[in-house]
Amino acid sequence: MSLAIVHTRAQLGVVAPAVTVEIHMSGGLPALNLVGLPEAAVRESRERVRSAILNAGYEFPQRRITINLAPADLPKDGGRFDLAIAVGILAASGQIPTDNLHKIELLGELALSGELRGVTGVLPAAVACKKAGRALLIPNENRQEARLVRELKVRVADHLLDVCAAFSGQKKLESVEPETDVPLNTVHRHDLSDVKGQVQAKRALEIAAAGGHNLLMSGVPGSGKSMLAARLPGLLPTLNEDERLEAAAIYSVAGLSVDRICQGVRPFRAPHHTASPAALVGGGSHPRPGEISLAHQGVLFLDEMPEFSRKVLEVMREPLETGQILISRASRQTEFPARFQLIGAMNPCPCGYAGDPSGRCRCTPDQVRRYQDKLSGPLLDRIDLFVNVAALPAETLLRLDGQQAETSAEVATRVSKALARQYERQGCRNNVLEAKQLDAICNLSESSRDLLAGAAGRFGLSARACHRVLKVARTIADLQEELSVERAAIMEALGFREGLSNVR
Repeated sequence: MSLAIVHTRAQLGVVAPAVTVEIHMSGGLPALNLVGLPEAAVRESRERVRSAILNAGYEFPQRRITINLAPADLPKDGGRFDLAIAVGILAASGQIPTDNLHKIELLGELALSGELRGVTGVLPAAVACKKAGRALLIPNENRQEARLVRELKVRVADHLLDVCAAFSGQKKLESVEPETDVPLNTVHRHDLSDVKGQVQAKRALEIAAAGGHNLLMSGVPGSGKSMLAARLPGLLPTLNEDERLEAAAIYSVAGLSVDRICQGVRPFRAPHHTASPAALVGGGSHPRPGEISLAHQGVLFLDEMPEFSRKVLEVMREPLETGQILISRASRQTEFPARFQLIGAMNPCPCGYAGDPSGRCRCTPDQVRRYQDKLSGPLLDRIDLFVNVAALPAETLLRLDGQQAETSAEVATRVSKALARQYERQGCRNNVLEAKQLDAICNLSESSRDLLAGAAGRFGLSARACHRVLKVARTIADLQEELSVERAAIMEALGFREGLSNVR
């Protein structure tokens, strides 16, 4: 047979569009033409495939070979098409049977020796392959990702010889069984009981965890801001199956390990303040996910927020609202999910000691204002909770040393119950509630409405800020197992909003 068709998948963000590899052989001078919008790495596959076939002991056809990667208008990059091209050439030249090619999709890069190497983005391809009703053949190196997709037939191989032997019926490839009972990792290195004092900051952290709210902590150096932020993952529930698939797909595309995601651990990303806008939101000529996407379904911690460039911080404004980021380039547009929880920490001034009782701060009011103005009003408007983390005197810390504070497990139990109420009531966390849902879900009394309206006028709250106060109040009510949002919950939520004055 001079024509063979093999199925595979491209990579476009966290989507894996289908690609059909068509190989045709005809008479004429020996040549190999590769068409279908292949980029440099794909064009170079001609040499990798030729060497792999020869080193596997097969004949490379001395004929005119045309390889078409359809659809023709979809850009193709990387070495993921090597295996499909090699199998297609062997099938079209009659060296292996073509009977089962339509039932399976192939992914994998070939070494010159014929060995199979792992590729990125196997998880999105596995999900799409399952929907298409085909089996999937991948390098053994990528087996862990494919195990996340249930009800998918997955075969793994280490060498082109193994693949050819399987198609010829001489050998059966190893099957990968999906993980039905994933061992979840509920052990966290950092426990909330390690933090002495800081009752208000711990309360803010609990509310943030229970409702998925964004939090900004301000305080002098050494007051415990980073310590508190590191303990937030211990308060959050483990990822459910759908969330694991979403988060692991992003890590798969980025070429990062998915092991901790598979164990249900929520992502915790803490980029350095020298990060560029592209590092934060993603980018490149072949768009890759940035830190906000790698923090999807988890936490993005920005320590020393004013030290980030203004341009870097402003690129987060839209993702904080929409939960996704669209990266546009001349040749393509790529969309990545970015539903993350922002936790920020900052000093009150350049030297860090404004307002400290020791009087060490020597910054002028103008220096303090310029430093705090690095965080724009629109960005701060998208943050729900503001808390001042004051440094505790040494004698107070020593007195607290013998006292047993609440553990992360105890707080996590309350958080879990509050989240269960939210999903039962509205099917999502409070932080993603739409404005039109708030009235019915909060069930405010007339006096509560008057309280919020008066506070909005007094503090100059925008409509978005008012809605965020309501969301925080709803979370506080959920923690207290209250059906409606009472005045006390609104007053506490407004108290955390009033903390904005510490950073403005």
